Amino acid sequence: MRLGAVYPQNELGGDPDAVRRIAQAVEELGYDHLLAYDHVLGAVHEGRTPPLTGPYTEHDPFHDPFVLFSYLAGRTERLEFVTGILIAPQRQTALIAKQVADLAVLSGNRFRLGVGNGWNHVEYDALGEDFHTRGARLSEQVELMRRLWTEPVVEFEGRFDRVDRAGILPRPDQPVPIWFGAASEPGFRRAVRLGDGFIFATTLQQSRKPWARMQAMLEEEGRDPTTFGGELAFPASEAPHAIVEEIEGWTALGGTHISVKTLGARFTSVDQHIDYFAAVAQALGRA
Repeated sequence: MRLGAVYPQNELGGDPDAVRRIAQAVEELGYDHLLAYDHVLGAVHEGRTPPLTGPYTEHDPFHDPFVLFSYLAGRTERLEFVTGILIAPQRQTALIAKQVADLAVLSGNRFRLGVGNGWNHVEYDALGEDFHTRGARLSEQVELMRRLWTEPVVEFEGRFDRVDRAGILPRPDQPVPIWFGAASEPGFRRAVRLGDGFIFATTLQQSRKPWARMQAMLEEEGRDPTTFGGELAFPASEAPHAIVEEIEGWTALGGTHISVKTLGARFTSVDQHIDYFAAVAQALGRA
């Protein structure tokens, strides 16, 4: 089981010292990866049609994940970085591919790209993309990005993107893993068809049925479920030793990764977050 930590952006705001300390601490504690969430804009929820129903507003801070991880790649040695998830359809595909390629090259292939559709139509409008076609666009983006990472010159004519005999340099020398996050049947099917794994933002109990459904879908697609990764973010509302039971339960279901989430735990200092990560590492025999 690969062990990760979720960066607690809400509690730590934009403090650059907190960014460095968290990343270096979890690496020293034996964690395998650091996961960060993505939003370009925070939006006022009141008076929206259609309404905004997601958990974040204009008061919640986020770092751009490519900038965050580029900075931390130079401050760490072995820690993997994960977007959980990047809202890809509200961005230009070729630009994402370029940013991912550079981050993979400069970090020594320590990057895993988690992608999804998102829920904030205000962001899509501000970034000039269509919220209503985001699912179809994401499927096309994955195909195009993989070609841009592996082919010297790409000729591509899709519904949303066009590349006329062009390519990216430098390109990664290893495949960039693409994992998905979603909360619907079409999203699960897209992940099974195109992804290397799936990131759950729910509890172990809530993840059981959709994870079993995806494993059945994998077999229907002729894919080996044991080669498809599964990550579960575990909240810090329980005692650290409870992580051991959670990992055992997730492993029994075929899960491969787990991330400890202190986001929302109402810790008021960097030290409190680090202490909790340390307690979990000790409970797991990592520290």
